[in-house]
Amino acid sequence: MTKHPARERQIKLSAYLVGTGMHVASWRTPQALAGASIDIDFYRRLAQTAERGKFDIAFIADSLAINEASHPNILNRYEPITLIAALASATSKIGVVATASTSYIEPFNMARLIMSVDHISKGRAGWNIVTTRDLSGNTARNFGGSDHYEHEFRYKRAEEFIDVVRGLWDSWEPDAFVRDKASGVFFDRTKLHRLNHQGEFFSVEGPLNIGPSPQGHPVLVQAGTSGPGQQFSARVAEIAFSIKYSKGDAQAYYREFKEKVASFGRSPDDVYILQGISPVIGATETEAREKLAYLESLITEETGIGFLRDYFKGADFTGLTLESRAGEAGLGELDLAKSDYKKHQAVISRENPTLRQVYSLLTGSFSGDHLVGTPEKIADTLEEWFRDRAADGFMLMAPQLPDGLDDFVDRVVPILQARGLFRTEYEGATLREHFNLPLPPSRYARVTSGSAQS
Repeated sequence: MTKHPARERQIKLSAYLVGTGMHVASWRTPQALAGASIDIDFYRRLAQTAERGKFDIAFIADSLAINEASHPNILNRYEPITLIAALASATSKIGVVATASTSYIEPFNMARLIMSVDHISKGRAGWNIVTTRDLSGNTARNFGGSDHYEHEFRYKRAEEFIDVVRGLWDSWEPDAFVRDKASGVFFDRTKLHRLNHQGEFFSVEGPLNIGPSPQGHPVLVQAGTSGPGQQFSARVAEIAFSIKYSKGDAQAYYREFKEKVASFGRSPDDVYILQGISPVIGATETEAREKLAYLESLITEETGIGFLRDYFKGADFTGLTLESRAGEAGLGELDLAKSDYKKHQAVISRENPTLRQVYSLLTGSFSGDHLVGTPEKIADTLEEWFRDRAADGFMLMAPQLPDGLDDFVDRVVPILQARGLFRTEYEGATLREHFNLPLPPSRYARVTSGSAQS
């Protein structure tokens, strides 16, 4: 593998861009832009702000189905690959990563879509690989099916899916297109390869009708937390996304995951772990806490309690309000995938949060005390987690957008830069260069000679 020269370890940053922000009530604030989740100018501004802050990634999540209880910012949204193509044209340095599922598309289509954006962005694209959790209950029915793939089966199928996609990305060797006008030879046929894949789940001949980008392959991102998910991620991911609410939990995950990476014969240094954070930033601790309290106050009783009834089995919410503690409700088993249940249950058991906080926890905008405060406090927390090997970087899941991203870029990033923890300028042009990731070797690299024919 070709790798760029070693650099001093620094924090990596990704901006999670979703409408008015991760907090479920962010759309209700006076400054929130109506229709933000479907406003391309708004998303362009967010990506440009993240680029101004020298972020590595502008990240777009996805879901393939919704219901009445879905997060407001996903009820009306862009398809992610389409969106990152637009963001690539509005930026020049920052990486653009889209979430896309292996369960509801063919490998050829996926390989072509992601590689197209990689060319449009001149080597700045990445794919966040998911197998899709069916939280809405109707995902399969949106794609002509009746039953969603079972958890372990999804990952088994995804293993072959990724192998096919990467094989298709190797269809053309980098110098295959000779374009010799004098001889009439457009490409070297010895450097074009048909995949001819025949597997358990897919039959794909190839070749792909687009060649490699400046970074060879798009960067692969993954967030598997279950046993099969972590095995899959350790085998294929170059960036792993996780959410842990304590440094100890994050350190344990970091250590165990890097060991899994090594078990596949890969260098742990070539896989970066980004921990999700939702900081609430104020000029003072009091201001930050007031900001959070205001956001939490915008969650209505009807919305919050109704949502929690769908997520917990056997819990009795009679007579309770969103200010009641989780312990008062006798919360039963979370109606989620086991990995998510364990992640959230640990926080609920340890902190006995209010039901309002449980709602924020389940919808992705929960902020622990260590992430509510002044820019210096937030920077201190990130530095501590980074230096103590709880993370290689962070996924900023701002509770409010654009405010939370603006505050982080203008007030936290300069502190990290002054401490030598974060770049002041981009070191390279591609997403792979931002992370100092090795160029992926082609499975056909040994084929380097032969007669050129038209």
